[in-house]
Amino acid sequence: MAVSPTLLLMDRNLLARKQNARLDRQNDVGWKLFGKVPLRENAQKDAKKTQKEYEDKAGRPSKPPSPKQNVRKNLDFEPLSTTALILEDRPANLPAKPAEEAQKHRQQYEEMVVQAKKRELKEAQRRKKQLEERCRLEESIGNAVLTWNNEILPNWETMWCSRKVRDLWWQGIPPSVRGKVWSLAIGNELNITHELFDICLARAKERWRSFSTGGSEVENEDAGFSAADREASLELIKLDISRTFPNLCIFQQGGPYHDMLHSILGAYTCYRPDVGYVQGMSFIAAVLILNLDTADAFIAFSNLLNKPCQMAFFRVDHGLMLTYFAAFEVFFEENLPKLFAHFKKNNLTPDIYLIDWIFTLYSKSLPLDLACRIWDVFCRDGEEFLFRTALGILKLFEDILTKMDFIHIAQFLTRLPEDLAAEGFFASIATIQMQSRNKKWAQVLTALQKDSREMEKGSPSLRH
Repeated sequence: MAVSPTLLLMDRNLLARKQNARLDRQNDVGWKLFGKVPLRENAQKDAKKTQKEYEDKAGRPSKPPSPKQNVRKNLDFEPLSTTALILEDRPANLPAKPAEEAQKHRQQYEEMVVQAKKRELKEAQRRKKQLEERCRLEESIGNAVLTWNNEILPNWETMWCSRKVRDLWWQGIPPSVRGKVWSLAIGNELNITHELFDICLARAKERWRSFSTGGSEVENEDAGFSAADREASLELIKLDISRTFPNLCIFQQGGPYHDMLHSILGAYTCYRPDVGYVQGMSFIAAVLILNLDTADAFIAFSNLLNKPCQMAFFRVDHGLMLTYFAAFEVFFEENLPKLFAHFKKNNLTPDIYLIDWIFTLYSKSLPLDLACRIWDVFCRDGEEFLFRTALGILKLFEDILTKMDFIHIAQFLTRLPEDLAAEGFFASIATIQMQSRNKKWAQVLTALQKDSREMEKGSPSLRH
């Protein structure tokens, strides 16, 4: 059937409009998420060109890698990329590497790989050794816990002074039974009960409230002490707590043990208003809190401070403190004569370094785990071990201290190294002999107390 020219013209016009619309859409401004950008001029690309662009973006070569580029992939150990740069080919716009230079670089690279492997193997061996030691330590602690719980603690009165128990004590008490052993070893000569602790704590809280509200009530038992002294003691407690084991962040305001420490120190000032609070007490109380319940820690704390040596220092009995220093120097000269002479030459007296050690029972000066081991043996041997430990520290650093002057010695002993190994530390203490002219610590101390007036003249009592 014949088609009219008018219809043909209409079909051509319609086809032309569709083609123009398609071209317009290709040239139109395209849209992206954060703005409009012009579309690419050629939206359709062949497969090879598309793949080449993808490989360029991904950073992969468009052609298979050469054997040289595959060298590092075949190695079983790949060092840092910066050390492997010597194997990279030079850019195309530079001359190629000479064969000798390439060989030299390969040798250097192989040497780097060998050294890296040696370091890695050495580090792996070190980690393996540490793991074995840790497992061995955990096993020994587990066995020790069983021994303490099943054999020693049920038969404390008959076994605590036996040779076997003393050896176990020296090796360190397991943390899980440490508090119980300390309580038994320190004892409770003062017969303090949990009820007495509650009474003292209630009085302390009442006193805190009184001072916070500006009250001026004075309890009968505190009648001999001024309100200024009591307030100063309370302020000192607050200040010292913030400085007690600051790295642990558990005793400071808001910490889990802040209130416990504050309670024990406050209760003690009510229990012993004649002693009050003295700097250093917070460290002793804190160590006890870490190993005992609050009431038991208060009982141990009060009985520990009632020991002759601690009472002499915390009550600042100068005469008795000088007697302890003199006794220490007797054994200092006996065990470390060269260092003793060096200290004398530099006028370095024991009070410069001993006071801080004795006041805090080494808990401030030594790492906490090491300080707890010192406490273990201190609970076994008493005050003698505190001074033996001091001599052990001096023995351990004798070679260093003999080369220092007064200032550097005082600074060093005030801030001991933090990386002390327990084995070497206790080995140094073990070499110290607490015997002078066939007299032990207690005998020397008693002789000096009897002859305190002649103490500075050479202690005549010790010559007979």
